[in-house]
Amino acid sequence: MKTKLTALCFGLALALNSFAAEPQLRIGTLAPKNSLYHRQLMELGEAWRAAQGGHGKYLVYPDGSQGGETDMVRRMRIGQLQGGLLSVVGLREIEPSIAALQNMPMMFRSWEEVDYVREKMRPAMERKFLDKGFVVLAWGDAGWVRFFTKEAAFVPNDFKKMKFFAWGAEADQQEIMKSLGYTPVPLETADILPAIQTGMINAVPSTPYFALATQIYTTANNMLDLNWAPVVGALIITKKSWDELSPEGQAAVREAGARAGVQLRTRARQEVDEAVEAMKKRGLTVNKPNAEQMKEWNALAEGLYPRIRGKLVPAEQFDEVLGYLKAFRAGKK
Repeated sequence: MKTKLTALCFGLALALNSFAAEPQLRIGTLAPKNSLYHRQLMELGEAWRAAQGGHGKYLVYPDGSQGGETDMVRRMRIGQLQGGLLSVVGLREIEPSIAALQNMPMMFRSWEEVDYVREKMRPAMERKFLDKGFVVLAWGDAGWVRFFTKEAAFVPNDFKKMKFFAWGAEADQQEIMKSLGYTPVPLETADILPAIQTGMINAVPSTPYFALATQIYTTANNMLDLNWAPVVGALIITKKSWDELSPEGQAAVREAGARAGVQLRTRARQEVDEAVEAMKKRGLTVNKPNAEQMKEWNALAEGLYPRIRGKLVPAEQFDEVLGYLKAFRAGKK
């Protein structure tokens, strides 16, 4: 009897150790379920499982179910998540210099410029993330930020009477907005729709795809046709999870990440226009600023740069972006 009990306990211990040792990769994102971003994450999961010999548990948590992007970064640091598909809002919690790709309004004039600057800065950025304990698997974007409002608005002053959604973690950005006479209301993404329905906010900076997927446009049914800033993001995993892969596994996941990045950038840009057309058919009004109104927006952006440099964006990276854009535009001429 004693021998049988010992064998049973030993077998149970082996089973528990085997279960505990099963590799896990849990990815968080604000992207909606079944969206392009969610599908790309699932495809990468297949590559990860194949690299594990078909073993391991791969889970994606879409729709912000793991909290805001700041929450997801915290969860990665304590091991509750192993990775995340994040925008600059979350990524700058790890490495502040990444803000140079997104937090400079009206600095980029086209996706071609965004791609050029990102590729120039990418090697240094990826080294900085690695030094902080994270591996960048893919770079993506989600469209241009545009302003969705309940009432039509064309110039910066039109927005001063409105209450803006603002990321809860972006205290510096909120301070700048207040100093210019705007009213930010700090919230998490999951709170946007109920907040705009109840009147807590009446203006939302959002990409068209996100506005369509979350139904923001059904209440905030005016969109200013102005490319305020690109939403840039990346898929990252913890270095600990990366180091647990074999060299062959790392190569497979790296390749899958590169493919996912191309798909995310290419398809997301197409879906911006498709999303706008879909919303227009359902009642969205698109308001396009004229030449005089655009001058006011350009003046606002240029006035923001001294406030952003060194605060929202480190001065070194701010100047780096300016230098790359100057070189790119000179080459185009």
